Order: sequence, then structure tokens, then C-alpha cells
Amino acid sequence: MLSGERMIVREAARYWWVFLVSGILWLVIAWMVLRLNATSIATVGVLLGVVFGLSGINEVGLASVVPGGWKVWHYIMAVIFFLGALYGFIRPVNTFFALASVLGLILIFYGTFEIIQGVATRTVNPYWWVNLITGILLILLAFWVSGSDRVYALAQRTVLILFWVGFFALFRGFSQIFMAFTVRHEGQEAAAVDAARPA
Repeated sequence: MLSGERMIVREAARYWWVFLVSGILWLVIAWMVLRLNATSIATVGVLLGVVFGLSGINEVGLASVVPGGWKVWHYIMAVIFFLGALYGFIRPVNTFFALASVLGLILIFYGTFEIIQGVATRTVNPYWWVNLITGILLILLAFWVSGSDRVYALAQRTVLILFWVGFFALFRGFSQIFMAFTVRHEGQEAAAVDAARPA
């Protein structure tokens, strides 16, 4: 690793706790969502807006620490999530129905992204398998949701979407916590290499 790259890694490692706090917040959201009773479609839409907004913030944070072309993908994901959040706050009922109709496709897209990212970063990320497992689980959930399109009525679909939001937050929470410790570990390694170099 070049000295400039080590300096960037050390700077990013100073903020490892942001990923840790973010992961804990995602776990709290998952706990709240999975305990929630679906009483209102509008509530589900606003809740989705909150989740999409937090996802956008996470993607911007990830884009600031990942190298090369991954930055572009994380920024694209951030824009998509922010647009979804905005729509969720402005038109919560429409957000619910839009998500209900394309939920399987969204899960397949996001699961594939997680799998590709996990496999591509396995040489530098000791927790790459978390992305891989998350992606596989999201794709399995996508097939389950797509297969149940004709079976579930509106009330069951609301519960299903809450279930997805809860597990999405759960997966995101664990991946953010693992990311925090990965960034911290890389920063400590970079600092150790610099300290070992002769002045």
C-alpha cells in the first residue's frame, strides 16, 4: 500500500464509529419494525421513506471510504434511495402500492449488488461473507415475495412489506457493524506500517 493510500485509510478509520452507530441504529429500527402492527398503509409508506433516507445516508458514507468505481455505484444507490425517501414522505400511500408491485425486483437488484460487492472485496475485507449471505437471503426473499404476489391480499401484503423492511434493516445493521470494525482494523494496520518505517 502506498503512503498516500495509507493516509486515506487512516483518515477514514478515524470515523469507524460512525458505521458502528449507524449499524446499531439499523438494529433498533429492525427491532421496532418487526414488532409493529400494520394499522395504516400511510404509516407503512412513511416508514419506508425513513428507511430509504437512512439507506441513502449509509450509501454516501460508504462511497466516501471505498476505492475506485465502487464510489459511483454507491452514489447511484444513494440517489435512488433519496428519491425513494422523498416520494415516501410526499406520497406515502402511493409509495406503499408502488413498493408492493415491484418489491421482488427491488430485492433481486439489491441482493445481486450485495453478492457482487462481497465477492469483489474478499481480498481486502475479512467480513466479505456478510455481504454474500445478505445478498443470498435478499434474493431468496425476492423469490418468495414474487411467488406470493397472487396469494396475498392487501393486509397480508402490508405485513409482508413490514417484514421486508425489518429484515432489510437487520441485514444493514449487521453489515454496518462489520464495516465499522473492518475500517478500524485497516486503519490500525496502516498506522502500524507507518510507525514501523524508518524516519
